[in-house]
Amino acid sequence: MYTLLTKEYNVMALVFQYGSNTSSKRLNSSDRLQGDAKPVGIAYTRDDFELDFTVWSTGNQCAAADIVPGSGRKIWGVLYEIPDHLIRRDTAGNRRSLDDIEGEGTNYQRMTISLKYPNGRPVKPDAITYVVKDRKKGLQTSLEYVCHIIVGLHEHGVPEEYIEYVKMRIVKNNPSLKEEMERM
Repeated sequence: MYTLLTKEYNVMALVFQYGSNTSSKRLNSSDRLQGDAKPVGIAYTRDDFELDFTVWSTGNQCAAADIVPGSGRKIWGVLYEIPDHLIRRDTAGNRRSLDDIEGEGTNYQRMTISLKYPNGRPVKPDAITYVVKDRKKGLQTSLEYVCHIIVGLHEHGVPEEYIEYVKMRIVKNNPSLKEEMERM
């Protein structure tokens, strides 16, 4: 796991978000990490993946994002520093943990991922991310959910070409969102 000592001497984890939590406003909302996730930049995966929507999110009432290894392309996302004690359920105290937000152990599994910065330099060491445990086909995402992804990617300056790829993957998953994606 990646750790960094901040000036307050709190241990921080480096976390890669590629789905709805690319939006800092969403991740730092009062029902999530309450401002404790600090964006540190953007990065893309060293390996190829395909962005897909393969898990049902009861909280969002739609299919949520996943990265499926072995095909596709590099996936861009946002790197956050998050206090280490807010990652796991057993260390978050009375706060909501990132594992809880992501459904770690039920919908998603926490793993490390190799990334590169926009200039091609490797992110060292690897970051934490979450991928779907039990992928399902035929699930559809929603406009409300994917708006968080698009807004977050724009917010952090992810390349426009990648944002167009994300819109294409959204429409492939839910063709009824085509007009909205063209307007975003």
